[in-house]
Amino acid sequence: MALPLVVPLRTPDTATVRYEEHPHGRRRVTIDHAPLEGVTPDQVLDWFGSLGATMDYDGGVVSRYLAWHPLDHVRWELARPAPGGGAAEGARFRIVERFAGRPEYAIDVVDRVEKLDRTGIRLVQRIGGAVVTQLEHTWSAGRGRTHYVSVLDLGARGPLSAPVNRVLRRRFPDPMVRAWVRHNVEEVGRLELLLPMLAGAPVRA
Repeated sequence: MALPLVVPLRTPDTATVRYEEHPHGRRRVTIDHAPLEGVTPDQVLDWFGSLGATMDYDGGVVSRYLAWHPLDHVRWELARPAPGGGAAEGARFRIVERFAGRPEYAIDVVDRVEKLDRTGIRLVQRIGGAVVTQLEHTWSAGRGRTHYVSVLDLGARGPLSAPVNRVLRRRFPDPMVRAWVRHNVEEVGRLELLLPMLAGAPVRA
């Protein structure tokens, strides 16, 4: 049974979304999210470094990852710790999700964390050393808020990458991309609820 949402999810119209087509079938999606009120970049960094932890939520103790998106998130695990230990740069995250809760939009991937600091996180998949998918979240401080941008790159660069990109488009078709956009807007918006909860601040309904 899914956890209760506690507060409604953000909708895609709260963000500015741009879809781009690039040479050889590569695609890019950029999401400029509405600011996260009452959230700091250090809190966001701590969140990504502690995804395997639990938190108090709705009267119980639950996985932070499941609380992050009760409808779409299935499982997160540290597939390989970072060289210095834990969920940091160089680690590998296993991510299992169903966008829009739909089985046909399910993913089960292992991403390498190529960046994780107080400015953002970059998750990458490679084939033969070439980047085939990359998701980068960047965040920066405002006055009592955090500005957050997500950029998803689907496909490798270069003329020889076209066959790989065609396969990737079949596995991640455009309707699934749009479902991912909704999912991403929803989960990023959840940080506005969850991070103040972890800090012990009152939660706005």
